[in-house]
Amino acid sequence: MSRILLHPVYFGPVSQYVQLVNAEEVIFENEDNYQKQTYRNRMYIYDANGKLLLNIPIKHTSALGISSSGHQKYKQVLIENEFEWQKQHWRALKASYQTSPFFEFYEDELYPLYHKKYELLMEFNYSCMQFVLDCLQVDIPFRKTSEYILNLKDVEDCRHFVDAKSKEKFSNKRYAQVFEPKHGFIPDLSILDLLFNEGPNSLEYLRSQYVS
Repeated sequence: MSRILLHPVYFGPVSQYVQLVNAEEVIFENEDNYQKQTYRNRMYIYDANGKLLLNIPIKHTSALGISSSGHQKYKQVLIENEFEWQKQHWRALKASYQTSPFFEFYEDELYPLYHKKYELLMEFNYSCMQFVLDCLQVDIPFRKTSEYILNLKDVEDCRHFVDAKSKEKFSNKRYAQVFEPKHGFIPDLSILDLLFNEGPNSLEYLRSQYVS
């Protein structure tokens, strides 16, 4: 794998990071239209009851003067900060992973993402990605598109990994999860689940996986 095209997402799933760390160069799609039910504004973690959805609320197009039938660019999507979503997500992460082997190891670096106000969803997602890359201690060359790429040349299109409702499920190799004794192993959760459970071993784990 050499060059791939991906979407910036909210702490993307393990499957997307398998693609990312195995690429020689990453291009991020910055010029697409926003779509619902994607990892752009949601992630799945593992809590005491099983798989848990954490969703970032966004401002509806009608409130921005955009017709319901109109398209909104992803890079223009605003977060609805009237809801205390950051506080809720932070509490959920702490409750789910406080006893994991590496949550405290990354906690101080993760904390600012949930205590600094962000306006643009894409900006927040790029900050989340940089946090993950720093934790993995990997430097991935990447650039951002300046126009929507329809016909790709010498680039693998991995934009479908943004679809949170895809019927094509990626079953990554098992690793120890906090609540696995209760509910079994849950594949392809947020990259945070892998980091908190595997810590410095996460990069080696990701590089050992393959996503077709």
